[in-house]
Amino acid sequence: MIYNIPFIAVAALIMIGLYAVIFKRNLIKIVIGITLIESGVNLFLITLGYREKSIAPIHTGNPEGIMSLPVPQALTLTSIVIGVAVLALMLSLIIHIYRHYGTLDVRKLAKEEDEE
Repeated sequence: MIYNIPFIAVAALIMIGLYAVIFKRNLIKIVIGITLIESGVNLFLITLGYREKSIAPIHTGNPEGIMSLPVPQALTLTSIVIGVAVLALMLSLIIHIYRHYGTLDVRKLAKEEDEE
């Protein structure tokens, strides 16, 4: 049962993120939801690479030779870097939208687009 906790955390993070993306109207909250989904996927990748009683793949002095998988760790590091870049881009676009329209509410933005 205790080995299922990371998978439960993954499901919770992704569900909370999906809730924020689908049901929230504020653009900042939507970006937070996207970031939560990204964190859930990263945790899922790390959880897939775990082996019981294993050590980090960089450590070479393991007499048993059981190491965790290095590929999910490398994919997660790459995902974190890409996620930070995408987050910065989304936040800069939100700042531009706020300066141009004066609001972050998605419904008000849609009304203003219909009027123009």
